[in-house]
Amino acid sequence: MHLRPGPRNLITDIAGIKVGNAADAALKSGTTVLVAEKPFIASVDVMGGAPGARETELLAPDKLVEGVDALVLSGGSAFGLDAASGVADGLRAQGRGFRVGNASVPIVPGAIIFDLLNGGDKNWDENPYRQLGRDALAAAGEDFALGTVGAGTGALTANLKGGLGSASLVLANGIAVGALVAANPTGSVTMGDRANFWAAPFEFEDEFGGLGPCTGPLAFAETALTKRDRASESPIANTTIAIVATDAILTKAQARRLAVAAQDGIARGASPSHTPVDGDLVFSAATCAVPLADPVRDAITLGHAAAVCLSRAIARAIYTASPAPGDTLPTWREKWGRGR
Repeated sequence: MHLRPGPRNLITDIAGIKVGNAADAALKSGTTVLVAEKPFIASVDVMGGAPGARETELLAPDKLVEGVDALVLSGGSAFGLDAASGVADGLRAQGRGFRVGNASVPIVPGAIIFDLLNGGDKNWDENPYRQLGRDALAAAGEDFALGTVGAGTGALTANLKGGLGSASLVLANGIAVGALVAANPTGSVTMGDRANFWAAPFEFEDEFGGLGPCTGPLAFAETALTKRDRASESPIANTTIAIVATDAILTKAQARRLAVAAQDGIARGASPSHTPVDGDLVFSAATCAVPLADPVRDAITLGHAAAVCLSRAIARAIYTASPAPGDTLPTWREKWGRGR
């Protein structure tokens, strides 16, 4: 099975997809939007015990709406769900949306992470996330930054700053797969309190340091770090939310299976994952440009590639995070990566 990263090693290696970020440094939070040139097939899978989401029910295979206009990842806990309203406002102004008579209704599912206790100024009078959503849509393009940006601005892991990550793969048959993630898990993305990433076996070309897996015996208690191991941290400040996308032609049912398979990427990228206090959620998106030659075999390969991309995206999110005033945790580079 020959796989290689796309030219950008971003989810925007899928033709027609764009990603935009917006953030407020004082708030220590932000929003990320994925949009395409035209509506796309989408579905979702939720494995965390504490999710926060909008319009996910309509992504089930038996629901009426087929085309989705955008997907939103945001900080802000329940307040951040309003970011999707800002994106919908912007799309409506562009004439996008599900047509019902003379009305256009943009379909914008979204999901949020909890980042309300990360040291940022949350004393707002008016919910800021609607404007952040609209700003993220306006910034959408093929190239975008990783790390302390967008929905990853205020993300934290058990022992390091979290962030926004992305990665891509191109299959031997030319189909492209990519992942976009806001990594804010209760668990650790590195192997305990060490520099090595859990996703190390899936790394391409030193994209997150090239350290490889940690060698030598690792005790379970040492490696399974969580935010509960830091007494000052809130027990609910968690969640990894992601989008996996492809240019393959998929039905909503097939897109649902892609989201399910991609959940393995969270388990490979963070430990522990899918806990009662995480809201781990994966959207899937298909722009439907390239047919599957073998629907079963190609679907298996797509699922594997999506999981690999997601695990790498999680590591890249933490590897590229940058320091900011008022941080409660160090970045990976501050702790281990000076000079890299």
